[in-house]
Amino acid sequence: MKTKLFKFFQYAYLFFAVVFLYDAVNKYMTDGSIAYMSLLLAATAVFMFFFRRKFNKRFEDKE
Repeated sequence: MKTKLFKFFQYAYLFFAVVFLYDAVNKYMTDGSIAYMSLLLAATAVFMFFFRRKFNKRFEDKE
């Protein structure tokens, strides 16, 4: 049960990355300004996805 919850949160990071990326592109298309904070949060979410995936893999191998 715990691993299913971990996998859910792992993919939630990808969802948030897409949301932040959409926000950055939308702001760029409407205002012409670059939303650095949204891009930074999207990059962080992608990094966290891969970090959590590696961590969960290690956790599953221990069990």
